[in-house]
This record gives sequence, C-alpha cells and structure tokens, in this order.
Amino acid sequence: MNKWLTIIGMGEDGWEGLSNRARLAISATDVIVGSKRLLALLPKTKAEIHEWPQPFAAVVDRVKPLVGRNTVILATGDPMNYGVARKLMEFIPFEEMTIIPSLSAFSLAASRMGWSLPDCDTLTLHGRPAANLEAFIQPGAKLIVLTADATTIPEIARRLAARGFGPSPITILENLGGVDEHVSRYVPGDKYSDLNTVAIHCTASATAKIWSRVAGLPDDAFVHDGQLTKREVRAATLAALAPAPGQVLWDIGAGCGSVAIEWMRSTRGCEAVAVEPNAARQAMIATNADQLGAPRLNVIAGQAPEALKGLSEPDAIFIGGGISDHGVFETAWAALKPGGNLVANVVTIEGEMHLYDLQEKHGGDLVRMDISNLSSVGPYRAMKPRMSVLQWRVKKPW
Repeated sequence: MNKWLTIIGMGEDGWEGLSNRARLAISATDVIVGSKRLLALLPKTKAEIHEWPQPFAAVVDRVKPLVGRNTVILATGDPMNYGVARKLMEFIPFEEMTIIPSLSAFSLAASRMGWSLPDCDTLTLHGRPAANLEAFIQPGAKLIVLTADATTIPEIARRLAARGFGPSPITILENLGGVDEHVSRYVPGDKYSDLNTVAIHCTASATAKIWSRVAGLPDDAFVHDGQLTKREVRAATLAALAPAPGQVLWDIGAGCGSVAIEWMRSTRGCEAVAVEPNAARQAMIATNADQLGAPRLNVIAGQAPEALKGLSEPDAIFIGGGISDHGVFETAWAALKPGGNLVANVVTIEGEMHLYDLQEKHGGDLVRMDISNLSSVGPYRAMKPRMSVLQWRVKKPW
C-alpha cells in the first residue's frame, strides 16, 4: 500500500529541532499542510502549502482531496499524544501513513518540573471542557495539563480552589522548547501566552473535597433530591456493571446521574447516557457531571422506552427506575451488546416480583442488600435499617 502521507511532529524549535528523517520528508514532499504558526518555522519550499483549516472539524474536507499525493502534515509535538493523527486515522488507513513524532508537551513539561512522567496524570483541556480536570484532583497527584489558551489557566485555579485544593502549586510553562520559553508560578491576574502547559501538584486543604476514583462516592458529593442510588448500593452496582475502557452505559431512570457519573470516572474513555424525564433532575445531572468530572455525559430528556430509540448500542445498562414499566426491559435488552451486563435495582414488592420473573426467563443473579446506619434513639445509639434493595445482575449471552 502506498504511504503517501507523512505526519511530522514539530516543536517550538521548528526546523532546527527536526530529525534528519523529518527534514528529508519535508524536502521531498509535494504538499505541506500545517498551522500558520508551524508553517512559519519552515525554510523556503517549493511544495504546495495549505494552511490548517478552522474549525478543526474541517480537516476532513481539507485532506481528502490530497489522498494519493505526496503530503506532509505538520502537527505540534507528538501527533499520537492528543494530536491530529487520531482524527486522520478515522478516514485514512494507518497503512498509508508514516508518523514521525517530536517531543510532546508532556515530556517537555515533566523534564522542566523534574517529574517522572509515569508518576503524573496527563490530560488535555484543549477543545474539551475544563470540568474534565475534576476527576484527576487527588491529594498528592501531579497533573500535566494541556490548555486551550491562556483563559484556561484561571479556570483551573478556580476549580482547584472550589474543591479545597487552593494551596496546590500551579506552574505555567509557556512556549516550551522555543526561544520564548518561560516557566513560572501562577499569579492571578498575570498575562500568559496562549501556547502553554500547566503543571499542578495537588495539595489538599483541611476542608478539601476528596473524591476517590473508586466507586462509591459519598452521597453528599451529589446534588440530589433523595432520588439517588445510595453509596453502598452504588458501589456494588458499579462492580456488577464492570466498566471497561471505552465502553458505553445506559443509565435508565438516572435520577441525579450518580451511577452514570461514577461509570465515567472509573475507567479511561468510558461514556454514558443518562435517561431522565424529570426536568429538575436533568439540571442536577448537569451540575453533578460538571463538578465531578464527567462533562461528556449525554443527558436524554425523556421517558423510557421511547427515549431509548436511536441511541448507540450500550455495552452495559443500569435500570434504576422503571424496570416494571411496559417495554423498558425488552427495549434495553434488545439493544444491549452480546456479553454486556445489565443491572436493575428495585425496592418495591411489585418491582421484586418483576425481577423474579425476569430472572427465571433470562438467568443471572438476584442479590438482596440490607444496609443499616448508626442512628440516635434518645440518649442511646442503634443501627437503623434502610429500605432493602433487590439487585438483578445478568449478562447477555454471546
């Protein structure tokens, strides 16, 4: 297969910082595509020049007419590290391209900070909501964050302060690898280059809200009206759903979105759809998703099963409400991918009877959860039981 496309990572040191292999590819190419900033770092060339399109989504229309021609695309740093290569591979086979990376901003930032890169969490807020940061804020965590521009920096500081991590040292690394490189401690109100990377050493105050990535966040981590899967049951529910990287969950009867949000926090790339008919609870889901680091959560305003039509096939399904409603289980079960897990929780006798029937037809496990909490009884203490929860766990046959 003809390798007509070469994707070259370039740093702020431009042509001088490129390897011989990268320079030869640029010198021999017929077409060069890149941002105005990167194109300005090249020496004079006879190649046909195409400036990178805006918005970024227009890259498909710009590159498709070049298929088969000897083409170089310039990218910042490592094209495979939150770079353009992933987008290009959506419509160009990898076998048709050569990728020549440069140092990523993560590698450069780690070297300037003296941090071992495997000991850091690396993420990007470039073209993504700043709320993605929330799931990574943990005591002692070292975060290296790509930003959209200088406006991302105060938003990072605001979120850290709101979580009680205001004492965290924030380092701003501007124009890494170039002649204008500058590394400094963040000062509110100061001006910074739009080309920056942020390093954070998370330091909790005495009042910090510390939320683990392990399932079972405290109930008060969520804004809710009482309609949420309680902490202990939620932890068992997530364990039964068994999230894996890149999988999609349907949370039917989502309430405040607690299960869907914890699913998305649990593992890299997990996505979720929260189906909820109540407008007030839909607003709660949006608030919780922002504050707990799941801004990609897709909230569907509607009632199952009608609201399930047209959704992408799920890898797992949680039914927290409505399992007895006509067509809800049948529609969900038909959509669930083979090998996928379905978990349903009920607290009423009618719901239990429905689960007994479903378990008899489809198999799986029925588990009753009885949980008690410490409560005061006059001058004494006693364990006060909650409503019992019956949980059905079933895997769809392959």
